[in-house]
Amino acid sequence: MCGIFAIYHYPDIQSYKAKALQLSKRIRHRGPDWSGNFTKNSTLLCHERLAIVGLDSGAQPILNEDESISLAVNGEIYNHRTIRADFPDYPFKTHSDCEPIIPLYQKYDIDAPKHLDGMFAFALYDANKDRIIAARDPIGITTLYMGTSYKNPKTVFFASELKCLTEDCDSIKAFPPGHVYDSATGQLTRYFEPTWWDGKKIPSTPVDYSLIRETLEMAVRKRLMSEVPFGVLLSGGLDSSLIASIAARETRKAAPESPINHDLAGVDESGHLKNTSGSALHSFAVGLPGAPDLIAAKNAAKFIGSIHHEHTFTVQDGLDALQDVIYHLETFDVTTIRASTPMYLLSRKIKAQGIKMVLSGEGSDEIFGGYLYFGAAPSASAFHEECVQRVKNLHFADCLRANKSTMAWGLEARVPFLDKQFLEVCMNIDPKDKMIDADHIEKYILRKAFCTKDDPSATPYLPDEILWRQKEQFSDGVGYSWIDGLKDTAEKVITEEQLANPKPHWGTDVPQTKEAYWYRCMFDEVFPQQAAASTVMRWVPKAEWGCHADPSGRYVKAHASKVQEAS
Repeated sequence: MCGIFAIYHYPDIQSYKAKALQLSKRIRHRGPDWSGNFTKNSTLLCHERLAIVGLDSGAQPILNEDESISLAVNGEIYNHRTIRADFPDYPFKTHSDCEPIIPLYQKYDIDAPKHLDGMFAFALYDANKDRIIAARDPIGITTLYMGTSYKNPKTVFFASELKCLTEDCDSIKAFPPGHVYDSATGQLTRYFEPTWWDGKKIPSTPVDYSLIRETLEMAVRKRLMSEVPFGVLLSGGLDSSLIASIAARETRKAAPESPINHDLAGVDESGHLKNTSGSALHSFAVGLPGAPDLIAAKNAAKFIGSIHHEHTFTVQDGLDALQDVIYHLETFDVTTIRASTPMYLLSRKIKAQGIKMVLSGEGSDEIFGGYLYFGAAPSASAFHEECVQRVKNLHFADCLRANKSTMAWGLEARVPFLDKQFLEVCMNIDPKDKMIDADHIEKYILRKAFCTKDDPSATPYLPDEILWRQKEQFSDGVGYSWIDGLKDTAEKVITEEQLANPKPHWGTDVPQTKEAYWYRCMFDEVFPQQAAASTVMRWVPKAEWGCHADPSGRYVKAHASKVQEAS
């Protein structure tokens, strides 16, 4: 992951360059390893680099042989070696996984993103055609914004984060995932066209447990591509524990002599990790002291044999970080802020221990209908439509949280559940097999796919108490007093009079609680421009299904029910 900032068709780009470099500096936290820029005609590409692959020769922007094409990328391309093999005559200059985008563009034009397997946001400038194209990965794991200005209507801006654009853009929008922009036409075109995209087309393919398991294992395997130390985020819930278990297995295949069942250990005197990629896996958990997630994560880590690092925070630590969290997250959504704050605090600890990349479990709840409110789905078709919509909106919620909470400290998060192939398999499963009922806990088919009870010779992936643990939303699992502390503080900070009199510029997007009002005020302090708020979408449960207005999973009736035994 890195940070990109691109300006296309600026009237006097040389005079603007000094300011552009200062704006790019605002996202240097995303790329602390190196900075680069390239100017041609009236276009400027800026890049802040976080080096994960191609450490010695992957500086950006990347140029082709005659420097007529320049490229700035934020992302990881997992099939870059395959693409390189398809272009044996192209004179590659670097070992970067991103450089193959150039020959792909030369051959396939704006269809180039269709051939990429990874998470990415890029801007490519073709000087011979005075043309820029920009694209974002299929689900929006990698953040990207696009802005325009009334002052210079022909100028188009692209940036990894909102904060680069607020000074010069009157109109800003989140660049839509799975799309490519072409300045030659001025159009955004959707290149990602999976079979499941139309949520009203209800699939009927029966569940194939082996296929789910094998495809997720492959998704994890490809995301272990790294030349730097890596680890896994481990909350102790199903999703992160499965990813951690698979990653631990793959890591041991690469280093079979690695020990298993470690206690909390594995750092040297300076606090840095003793091992690098290729040896025993490191796992990281965060929570208030005694939090449900910390207990479960420790048990999961012991079972899978990871070197586990448990970090705690206090409610006051979280409250003190809120303004910084909102600055980095660029949102006022209640759910995102609640969950992002512990992740933000943990990411700083992880980076301080020498890790630059982690695997994370985002996306599973959207794919399998794992949020507890899905238990109120009135039909299989409604269940499926909600899953599709949740996946489509991930770039406003969990993808945004995972990307920006970690990248605030120059830490890259990779999300195997959002692998294109895994999505193709699991979004095409008959929703009747996914539904929650008296006999099937949420995400039953995912749990069943990794249950080895029917095969005594198989090595279990997880202990039953983790594999069949009921869903806890991350902001709940870190400790229930975290959300309670946020609400209590908001009650003290925001008055009833304020809540009853929202600010005029908020229009119809009016906060309904003191907590939401408080976050919106903090957002406005950092981003006073009207254009900034238009990029935010709120995460709320489906009200039509009788859901509580508070997005916390604790308010769902099913949360208190007993988790049934696996069948």
